[in-house]
Amino acid sequence: MGNTLTGLIQYINDSADIVSRELVGMIPSVYLNPKAEMAALNQDITYPVVPTMAAEDTTPGATPPALGDQTVGAGTMRITKSRTVRFYWSGEDETAMGATMRTMIENNKFAQAFRTLTNEMESDLAGLYVSASRAYGTAGTTPFATAGDFSDAAEIVRILKDNGAPTTDLQLVINTAAGAKIIGKQAQAQITGSDNIQRQGILLDIAGCKIRESAAIKNTTKGTGASYVTNGSTAPGVADIALITGSGTVVAGDIATFAADAVNKYVVKTGVAAPGTISLGAPGARMTIPTGNALTIGNGYAANMAFDRSAIHLLARLPKLPSEGDIAADEYIMIDPVSGLPFRIALYKGYQANQIAISIAWGVKAVKSENIALLLG
Repeated sequence: MGNTLTGLIQYINDSADIVSRELVGMIPSVYLNPKAEMAALNQDITYPVVPTMAAEDTTPGATPPALGDQTVGAGTMRITKSRTVRFYWSGEDETAMGATMRTMIENNKFAQAFRTLTNEMESDLAGLYVSASRAYGTAGTTPFATAGDFSDAAEIVRILKDNGAPTTDLQLVINTAAGAKIIGKQAQAQITGSDNIQRQGILLDIAGCKIRESAAIKNTTKGTGASYVTNGSTAPGVADIALITGSGTVVAGDIATFAADAVNKYVVKTGVAAPGTISLGAPGARMTIPTGNALTIGNGYAANMAFDRSAIHLLARLPKLPSEGDIAADEYIMIDPVSGLPFRIALYKGYQANQIAISIAWGVKAVKSENIALLLG
């Protein structure tokens, strides 16, 4: 092992190129929050939450109306993980492998380290599907399966539009099954106006959404809840719904419909294990759900996610070191060329062995449920 990381920079960059081609679709799709540099591990970062505002009649008068107070709420997010992947070499290891084999193995070790960390971040982001507002599609049926039919994307965007989400930076992150349907069913040049899908497998924008694939899209298992009915009437815009008479679990991420509102497929944000109150993703009920109304829990599904970029935040930064530094003999900061995320690669010298550590810290948060929807697969 050399005295510094200088001789390894080519390995590191080659490894980054390999990992950046992995199916990591969530990381480049979400908002990379610059406030990450300001916070320590598990320290709250606050952001404002402005409530809805009511309109009133404009009434002429000698003086303006009295000022009305409004309370601006606050949400919090945190960097919750500081993670490292480590490997080491001894002199005996190097001698046993020889220079050529060591180069190959070292390259692959860097590749695996970056893959491990980015996949964990990707999984955390994909796990935010439980914060979505509503869903479209049929559980267990892969979307985009009909050639020339882009209704799945159009309908999921309709949910976001109805919720008032911005439409200038919409993202749709799908699993490889949905991606295969797009490539296999929507690739004809007469449909897309281009042969990029057919020849190169490039997923073109659909219905105003940038399409990416992710290997981390979650496959859900429904709760065991049955025979629940509503306890009281729920007005439009209300997210909390009391349930009685039933049994079993309603879990976060379940798709809920009601007898009086079978069209809207609501995503359960907070569930129950017995009669009690569930919470739907914002903005809550779309119509009045009367008392005594039967709840139905949909089947498990693949949680493809559509959202405005700013609805999901990723806090990512290098691990914080003491002002004097640590005992690393050398370090190299690498910016992933696709995700833009920073990684610290540090060399620690030990007794007849050297250790390399690849590190990053991060946290994730869905800050706007209204601007997230699920395309069921």
